[in-house]
Amino acid sequence: MDKWDLRFMELTEQVGSWASCLRRKVGAIIVKEKRVMATGYNGAPTGIHSCVERGECLRIKNNIASGTHAELCYAAHAEQNAIIQAAKYGVSIEGATLYCTHQPCVICAKMIINAGIERVVFKEGYPDEFSMKLFEEAGTKVEKSEEE
Repeated sequence: MDKWDLRFMELTEQVGSWASCLRRKVGAIIVKEKRVMATGYNGAPTGIHSCVERGECLRIKNNIASGTHAELCYAAHAEQNAIIQAAKYGVSIEGATLYCTHQPCVICAKMIINAGIERVVFKEGYPDEFSMKLFEEAGTKVEKSEEE
């Protein structure tokens, strides 16, 4: 990883700190030609109360294991929010790199692949081997961040 990769990985941590999730703080940024095109963090959709506002996590309350039943959560994932932000504002992310604090889940992997993102760099693992299989089959480059 070069110095730009390290800088962008640091930025994902900052963006992740904005998350409105009680369980996990996740940040994602989409970069093209060393420029940040979009950011995202895990949080409730516009107009929906977040877990922080509700004072409880639906997943913790219902004992839902990490990596399962992603649909049973008020929050959209950081990667999803970054891709949605780019679409909302008409920003092309084809050929870009997505940096994220955690390995994308299978739902995010499908979105990343279809958005034309060519490379994913993540820091922390996530219990979803199928997402990695999809990235491999699609030819999306995936790297685990190595801090220096």
